[in-house]
Amino acid sequence: MISANNITLRLGKKALFEEVNIKFTEGNCYGLIGANGAGKSTFLKILSGQLEPTNGDVFITPGQRLSFLQQDHFKYDEHTVLDTVIMGNQRLYDIRNEKDAIYMKEDFSDEDGIRASELEAEFADMDGWNAESDAAMLLNGLGIPTEDHETIMKDLPGALKVKILLAQALFGNPDILLLDEPTNHLDLDAIAWLEEFLINFENTVIVVSHDRYFLNKVCTNIADIDYGKIQLYAGNYDFWYESSQLLVKQMKEANKKKEEKIKELQEFISRFSANASKSKQATSRKRALEKIQLDEIRPSSRKYPYIDFRPSRDIGNEVLIVENISKTIDGVKILDNISFILGHDDKVAFVGGNELAKTTFFKIITGELEPDEGTFKWGVTTSQSYFPKDNTQIFDTDLIIVDWLTQFSEIKDATYVRGFLGRMLFAGEDGIKKMRVLSGGEKVRVLLSRMMIEASNVLILDEPTDHLDMESITALNNGLIKFPGVILFSSRDHQVVETTANRIIEFLPDGSMIDKITTYDEYLASDEMARKRSVYSMSATDEEDN
Repeated sequence: MISANNITLRLGKKALFEEVNIKFTEGNCYGLIGANGAGKSTFLKILSGQLEPTNGDVFITPGQRLSFLQQDHFKYDEHTVLDTVIMGNQRLYDIRNEKDAIYMKEDFSDEDGIRASELEAEFADMDGWNAESDAAMLLNGLGIPTEDHETIMKDLPGALKVKILLAQALFGNPDILLLDEPTNHLDLDAIAWLEEFLINFENTVIVVSHDRYFLNKVCTNIADIDYGKIQLYAGNYDFWYESSQLLVKQMKEANKKKEEKIKELQEFISRFSANASKSKQATSRKRALEKIQLDEIRPSSRKYPYIDFRPSRDIGNEVLIVENISKTIDGVKILDNISFILGHDDKVAFVGGNELAKTTFFKIITGELEPDEGTFKWGVTTSQSYFPKDNTQIFDTDLIIVDWLTQFSEIKDATYVRGFLGRMLFAGEDGIKKMRVLSGGEKVRVLLSRMMIEASNVLILDEPTDHLDMESITALNNGLIKFPGVILFSSRDHQVVETTANRIIEFLPDGSMIDKITTYDEYLASDEMARKRSVYSMSATDEEDN
């Protein structure tokens, strides 16, 4: 068990938390939610001891081990992947190293023998002999191949480091597990594996995530941060949303009844306060009036942008023809003989772990990259808007937001352009921010503003939910569902994929593809996915046997 007792945290004059009391018990998974800036990550740092509160304290049941997801991707650069994971249980790692160092001594003494025996006993109690196989199992589950397990961390790309640090947090069955955005940069297969892991995890989990589907799958409780307080709700994210909305509705209805009673009492007092025969009744009603207190209903600090993609023209029957496209990068065939025809009602989700293939394909059909072989042809009635995964070059400019966005508007009017920015929560002076100083979430909202103002009938989006908060993801999800044109997109957000797509394309590791007219959940349950899992499982078994 872990609890926060009278936690207050002040940053200057602002109180981020004010006398927060909350208890997290064994066997439950708590989703910690709140608007951007509400303090979700900060609260996890307080619980993990990385940050001292201004007042209050954190209590952990004696003897229990707490593990948290590291955010420093360079901290373990000099260690192997396997050692990095085992460091998730630092005591176990230290014991292993100490006893190994003793056994390597040339002048092995009696004292060394006694110490080694003590360490061996503790090592066995901690199931240390299975540490490497347990770590390897976690890594394989997250999609880290066995051949990478002895690789030095600094030699791996950032996307793999994220998975390795997650495996580190999960390692060794910690009593309390704190996860800050664990699904960030994970592909949908890895997220599905993590969901199953947490569902079967029997200890305490506290997780911050912007993925609504993930929270619905794994959470038994929701801890909602708003206005410096944390309110606990039983159930998953959807249950929290319904409960919180119902609570506000009930408070409004109760206030309405109280207001009607107040009006009734005030009218009686006004009519009869000067009437001697009614004076006692008027006085009694004054006392009753004083006792009526309206419930304070503070609006949530959450802010939802308004995302509405409206194409300027209808799309014809001919949308996109892709014929025999192939592409090799650094000697690896990324796309191999890809062909398909896009219909005018298609909303296609590109799924699977081959992220480079998805990004490469989007770059080819938007003209940023030439294929090695094959062709593609857009229909004459189509117009495309592209949201790239890597937006570094776009924001490498000294232009302010409103001037940059005006370039893409047929109406060269600052007020008109600011209207789109206002929908995306850029209010007042925000419009004159320079492009290069924007945060990750602000950059995404600027690019979505551009897509709205371009009014295209084909949207191409490569991981648009990265860096967005839950409110913005919800708004984007609704905007994509309502969009009457064609969509080609990839996303790590399961709910966005499931509710938007009516067609699924997966690029496989060998560069080939699976193409199905279906929803995402139906695809996951399909025979193709079962066969694919079987092939991958056999491959992994063969590697282990070798």
